[in-house]
Amino acid sequence: MSDHDPQSQLKSFTPAHDFFVGIDSDGCAFDTMELKHKECFIPNIINCWDLQPVSKYARAAAEFVNLYSKWRGINRFPALVMVFDLLKDWPEAMRRGAAIPEAKELRDFVDSGVALGNPALARLVDETGNAVLKRSLHWSEAVNSSVAAMVRGVPPFPYVRESLEKLSAFADMVCVSATPGEALRREWEEHDIAKYAAVIAGQEMGSKKEHLAIAAKDKYPSDNILMIGDAPGDLKAARANDALFFPINPGREDASWEFFADEAIDVFKAGRYAGAYEERLISRFEALLPSTPPWKK
Repeated sequence: MSDHDPQSQLKSFTPAHDFFVGIDSDGCAFDTMELKHKECFIPNIINCWDLQPVSKYARAAAEFVNLYSKWRGINRFPALVMVFDLLKDWPEAMRRGAAIPEAKELRDFVDSGVALGNPALARLVDETGNAVLKRSLHWSEAVNSSVAAMVRGVPPFPYVRESLEKLSAFADMVCVSATPGEALRREWEEHDIAKYAAVIAGQEMGSKKEHLAIAAKDKYPSDNILMIGDAPGDLKAARANDALFFPINPGREDASWEFFADEAIDVFKAGRYAGAYEERLISRFEALLPSTPPWKK
């Protein structure tokens, strides 16, 4: 991968088949979402941002954003800002007197349009020396260290391997993820599924929407492009590129992959996926992820 252009691998990718499948990793191919957020992300949010006085509220807010809401699976930096906003809007949390960060410079970074990963943030820290950005980078690096130390031996969901094997006969595959590339490669290689992916694209290569745009859009017929994901952001990325979407339903992942392997792959290959078939799957998926936190009901 070129140092000056992190997207070079995606740009140089050329189709070998008539079909394309993008596959998200955390919470979709691998059962790592709960482990990463509950054991790695959240303890570091509480520690790095001095949220000990409101730790139980911070945990609830972070779990809601990252696991149990329609924002599930979004990039870590906008997710962190959302956690701060939920805390500031939670009377019980505010009564504890913790200073919830305003994090204006982090918000500006999130809105800047750059690829939201540590490399871009580190460059900004070097340029500005800003304390909030420095703290954000420290947090993000601490998360990565925790993930590297904690996340191992977590296999892909049942039927992932069978699905990739079945797809490999007629489709090109790319891992499309907002996770850092190093962690993705480690996990896909550890479980011997990296061989199925033409490219393993993480947050340094841009957003999922960009991954699909560069790798697939205009290279395949729209009805031959499928994104597999467990979060609304994956659906959004697919729609932005006129691609189809197969949902891995949170909490029902095993059944989703079994259904995909046994039936949906064949429907996709036969050109019968678009329309009522896909719509039925997506409406079931969207019903699982609320936009209002449980403490507001």
